[in-house]
Amino acid sequence: MNQLKIVFIISHVHKSLQLEWMIDGLVRKNIQLSFILLGQSKTELSQFLHDKNLKVFHIPLAGKVSMILAFFKVFSILRREKPQVVHTHLYHANLIGLFAARLLGIKRRIYTRHHATLHHQYYPKAVYIDRFINKLATHIIIPSNSLYETLVNLEGVHSDKIRSIPHGFDLAYFSTRDTTIEKFKSKYKLKGSHPVVGVIARHTEWKGIQFIIPAFREILKEYPNAHLVLANAGGDFEKEIAAMMLAIPDANQTIIPFENDVAPLYHCFDIFIHAPIDSKCEAFGQTYVEALAAGIPSIFTLSGIANEFIVNGVNALVVDYKQSEMIAFNIRRLLNDPPLSKRLIEQGRVYVEKRFSIDQMTTRLEKLYLTGE
Repeated sequence: MNQLKIVFIISHVHKSLQLEWMIDGLVRKNIQLSFILLGQSKTELSQFLHDKNLKVFHIPLAGKVSMILAFFKVFSILRREKPQVVHTHLYHANLIGLFAARLLGIKRRIYTRHHATLHHQYYPKAVYIDRFINKLATHIIIPSNSLYETLVNLEGVHSDKIRSIPHGFDLAYFSTRDTTIEKFKSKYKLKGSHPVVGVIARHTEWKGIQFIIPAFREILKEYPNAHLVLANAGGDFEKEIAAMMLAIPDANQTIIPFENDVAPLYHCFDIFIHAPIDSKCEAFGQTYVEALAAGIPSIFTLSGIANEFIVNGVNALVVDYKQSEMIAFNIRRLLNDPPLSKRLIEQGRVYVEKRFSIDQMTTRLEKLYLTGE
C-alpha cells in the first residue's frame, strides 16, 4: 500500500506542544508528512520537526507583499510535492495554503479552526476572509462542538464539511516530578505562598482575567500569603490587566510572559481558574484539559470544549460569566473543603483520560485523511 502523502501548512507558530503531540502520533502511522512553516524560520517547532527528520520548508511571512511571495512559493512546493491531502493551521496558512491547493486541484483540503467568534465580535472585516477560507476547504475540523453554530449559522458553512475532532494530549506529560515542581516554585518565588491561584491565558478581554483579579483581592484579605500567578501573559488587554494588578502587592503576584514547560507550572498552583466571558468565545480551551490532567482543583466558566465535559461539582466548580463574587466564593469553598478538592482531582483525571488521548485524535485524523469521514 502506498504511503498517504500529507503537507501541513502552519503559520506563525513558535512552540506548540499540542502540534508536537499530534505530529508524534501521526508519524507512527503509515503517513508521509511534510511541513511548510510560514513566518520565522528559527522556532522551536521547526527544530522539533528537524529532530524528527521530517521534510520542512521555511517561507518568510511579514506584511502584504510577503503574502503574495509566500503564495507563489507554497504553490510551487505543493505542485512539486503532489500531496493527496493539505492540512492547514491558523489564519495565513489557511488563506495561502488552501487557495494554492484549490488552484492545483488537490482533492482533500482541510483546515483546523482555531478561533471561535473572535472575528465576529472584534474584527468583523476578517469574517469575509473566514468565509472565503471556508469555501476553499473541503473539510473543516472543529475541536469543539461550540464552533458548529458559528460556522453553520453565522458563516453559512454546509454541515457536511464539518468534522468534530477534539485536540489530543500527551497526558503523561502532566505527571511531573516533585524536584521539578520545587525548582519552578523557586524560579517564580512561590515558596511559602498559600494559596497559589493560577491563571494561564492571554491578556485579551474575552479571557475574563479582569473578573479573576477582584476575586483574588477578596481572598487576599483572608489569606495574606495568597499569591496570584498570571502566566503566558501578554495581549491586546495587557494595559488594562496591568492597571488592575496595581491593587495587589508585588509580593502577592507573579506575571510570567511565557513559560514553555507548563506541566510543572500547573503543579505550583493550589487552585486554577479559567473564566472566559461567554460560552462560544473559546474554540477549544486547552487549559480546561491541562489543569485537570495535572490534577489541579479548578474553577471554570464554560466555553468551547468545557461545554462538553465539565460537570459542576464532579470534575470542577462552575461559575457564571463575569462574576467575581462567585469566583471568590468557590475559591473559599475549595480551601475549606479538602475532600471536595480530592474528588474533583480524581474525577478530572478520569474525564480527560477518556476523551483526550493523542491516539483518539490521530486515529480520527487518519480516517479523515484516508476517507474524508
